[in-house]
Amino acid sequence: MFVTTAPTAEKNRINKAERTAAPVLTGAEIFIESLVKEGVDTIFGYPGGALIGLYDYLYKNNQLRHLLVTHEQGGAHAADGYARATGKPGVVLVTSGPGATNTVTGIATAFMDSIPLLVFTGQVPSNMIGNDAFQEADILGITRPITKHSFLVRDVADLADTIHKAFHIAVTGRPGPVLVDLPKDMLAAKTTYFPSKNIDLPGYKPTVKGSFRQVRNAAGLLQSAKKPVIYVGGGAILSNAAKEVTEFARKLNAPVTTTLLGLGIFPETDDLSLGMLGMHGTWYANKAVDDCDLLIAIGARFDDRVTGNLKKFSPHSKKMQIDIDPSCIGKNVPVDLPIVGDIKTVLAELNTCVESCDSSEWLQEIAQWKIEHPLRYREIEGSLKPQQVIEALSKATKGNAIIASDVGQHQMWVAQWYQFTQPRSHLSSGGLGTMGFGVPAALGAQVGKPDRTVIGIVGDGGFQMTSMEIATAVRYNIPVKYVILNNGYLGMVRQWQQIFFDKRYSNTHLNPTNPDFKKLAESYGAFSLRVKNIEELHDAFDKMLAIDDRPVVLDVWVSPEENVFPMIPANGSFADILEGNE
Repeated sequence: MFVTTAPTAEKNRINKAERTAAPVLTGAEIFIESLVKEGVDTIFGYPGGALIGLYDYLYKNNQLRHLLVTHEQGGAHAADGYARATGKPGVVLVTSGPGATNTVTGIATAFMDSIPLLVFTGQVPSNMIGNDAFQEADILGITRPITKHSFLVRDVADLADTIHKAFHIAVTGRPGPVLVDLPKDMLAAKTTYFPSKNIDLPGYKPTVKGSFRQVRNAAGLLQSAKKPVIYVGGGAILSNAAKEVTEFARKLNAPVTTTLLGLGIFPETDDLSLGMLGMHGTWYANKAVDDCDLLIAIGARFDDRVTGNLKKFSPHSKKMQIDIDPSCIGKNVPVDLPIVGDIKTVLAELNTCVESCDSSEWLQEIAQWKIEHPLRYREIEGSLKPQQVIEALSKATKGNAIIASDVGQHQMWVAQWYQFTQPRSHLSSGGLGTMGFGVPAALGAQVGKPDRTVIGIVGDGGFQMTSMEIATAVRYNIPVKYVILNNGYLGMVRQWQQIFFDKRYSNTHLNPTNPDFKKLAESYGAFSLRVKNIEELHDAFDKMLAIDDRPVVLDVWVSPEENVFPMIPANGSFADILEGNE
């Protein structure tokens, strides 16, 4: 996306009295004042030479809480987790060069999942840009494909305006990360400070209200359906539309399936819930999508992990799609009835005219599928199954914790076996599939939601990518909890090697070189326990949930070669689903 970076017209509306009273501030001071005006309370950051003046001002000023992370990638993921859990934009502040480039994975993660993230990067002085100066990197060029927009501040007089524009772009329309590059001299320079009044960006006018005609057409289409399925994605959570989605489902009397990022938008304890669909979704969710006559996509983009073979995806259905991003409409799957608009706004209007469809026989058929094809696993005495761990955790927390999962098998087991009942309770890297996301994202979520129990579920592979952020949690006494499902493998890749590559386990076996995770956590100052059986597990959960003054790490040893089922192979369809033998 491209928007103009020219100063907006509100500066011309500053009257004489305001100009006389306006203070003269440095760029560093303007930076802080602008963030405070935007309602920011927390920055995840890491200092360096290009930002040393700004950090000096942070030292003198207590308007914002700054958390020193242990690695810039961790800072980006922590800000991302904060944003997903709170609904407010996350803010990360890093220095130039490697500080900036270390955020790239975190920016791409947020971009793929449409998370509002403000990334402020230090830069070499303006007159040195392009001269290969020490710790110079063209971070705008590097991140242009993975940001919603980016800015380079070239005049301190534009700094406040630029920051307010950045926040506006990040949180409106389809949210996303915005980067602001801050040359060192712009932070030291002084100018008269005028906070922006109204942001008006020519060419950037996201559609919020859906077409009246299309909403009325949708009501008619819904009424005629006999076998509808509501398919909800992360866009509905970003729109804060849980109430509207639930009302819509119950008024229509239609079953609800969600994507990985849509988990929690509709209570999974409800009889209408089908759980997650797609590659590792429930058998009955995928069967319902395969057989339905109307598929209603709400804030979902028909991702390849959901559709598999596009030619065979939901072959008997008409398709309706509601999304705020017009570029997502029909991008992967042609739709019969599109509605562009904010999910919450569109559903609020649609709910005023929707009526229950004749779906009683359909719901009875689905109820029978749930009995015949449930999620299942086989317990083995003396061994812990990973599904067993997640199921026990769901019961121990009554489904009320915020769960931040990393990426891999454990991510799918969380989606299958933890019963989410609230939005913004499941945080995971969906689009990019970023290993290392879980540890810092859980930390950020705990910072943003200090009164909630936050638990990071991670694998032994992903944990080692960002485990250093345990130090950050200890530094600030953040009581975030972590459960490592330790199977000694890069589990998801190993599963594919087993099923599709004749058990040739190429570079996926992590033992015997895995560290002692209990000792590692304790060396940082966290509380830690090792768990090897179900009796130890229940006791460990009780202890973990009781600790509220420091992080907790549970090293849980699980069956090393357990697989995630159901499974639809890549580019497959429901006809190819594998249920496993558990």
